[in-house]
Amino acid sequence: VQLQASGGGLVQAGGSLRLSCAASGRIFSSNVMYWYRQTPGKQRELVAGITSRGSTNYADSVKGRFTISRDNAKNMVFLQMNSLKPEDTAVYYCKVTTMPTMTSYWGQGTLVTVSS
Repeated sequence: VQLQASGGGLVQAGGSLRLSCAASGRIFSSNVMYWYRQTPGKQRELVAGITSRGSTNYADSVKGRFTISRDNAKNMVFLQMNSLKPEDTAVYYCKVTTMPTMTSYWGQGTLVTVSS
């Protein structure tokens, strides 16, 4: 299984970006897809997750600003990021965890930089 993330870039505070992640290979239909982010010197943190049925969860810091969605037919997950803040600056990673094996796969990361 391979994950390819894209959509990162430089944006001013208050702006928007949309991240995409495409999964290829054998992915079971039952899975959970996630977005994480990491800044230098800090642990990778969960941003949002979405099940194959569409149930979502978000970190408190992004609730109301970020929206996770997925396209099951294309094995893709998206992260719409609005009202971006400088503290959202990070490398964003996508992850898929397959059920019931609980095997996880990570993408390579895409850098988001929010300028003040």
